Amino acid sequence: MAASPEVVLVRHGETEWSKTGQHTSRTDLPLTTTGEHQARQLGNLLAGRPFAPVLTSPLRRAWQTAELAGFGVAERVDDLRELDYGDYEGRTTAEIRQDVPGWTVWSGVLPGGETLADAAARADRVIERLRASQGPALVFGHGHMLRILAARWCGLPPEAGAQFALDPASISVLGYERTTPVIRSWNNALDLLAGQR
Repeated sequence: MAASPEVVLVRHGETEWSKTGQHTSRTDLPLTTTGEHQARQLGNLLAGRPFAPVLTSPLRRAWQTAELAGFGVAERVDDLRELDYGDYEGRTTAEIRQDVPGWTVWSGVLPGGETLADAAARADRVIERLRASQGPALVFGHGHMLRILAARWCGLPPEAGAQFALDPASISVLGYERTTPVIRSWNNALDLLAGQR
């Protein structure tokens, strides 16, 4: 099988809950004013590059980032929605640990939510599509789901996403070294990228 071109991952810009560290899956928050500014800056960095396909989570913070970045044509793909945190929606890790000491998304249970295996299955479906694409792909999504997608791209279990910190309004690139799936760059923060232009 021939290696497909690179995949550029973009985590959405700032929301009120990303600012405070609250777990956000189903709650369909808009970007903050700062998040809107970040999305436009991302657009400046991505401008002029041909992407096919351009995909986004159907949640507002992701598709709004895509639109403000100049990719309003992005296809909304349900498999890219954020990991479902269930009963922990809107709570911070510190708050959850008051009830469940040592809890993490990666090693704990999400009561009423989704398992990492279920999220990995969604990621695998997206990856299958990305690997079949003919050009470089662009994906707008969420912190935990993009980390799971990167882990699965490299053939790792979804729990390996724990090692891939991902900030809002960051750009990462998946690709190949010869035929081996690799992470070409990761969590390039917007301020650092802007300084490289």
